[in-house]
Amino acid sequence: MTHPLAGIDYPRQCRDWEETPYTKALGDALESLFDRSVHDLDGIVAGLNEAGVTPPDGGRWTAETFQAEMARLGA
Repeated sequence: MTHPLAGIDYPRQCRDWEETPYTKALGDALESLFDRSVHDLDGIVAGLNEAGVTPPDGGRWTAETFQAEMARLGA
């Protein structure tokens, strides 16, 4: 089932910086995971690694790198 709001790009009211290709890809991957009811940290980390969206250091996501990146981005 497709989410009824899929494809709509709402403004991010809490963001005070311009979106980059990296943050767009990360956001899209996270939205896809949430749409599939993946909400636990281990599932998110595994899903990001499977999606091929890498953290800024180019490695693989871990719980620690994901939490640090969310803190850095202000999520």
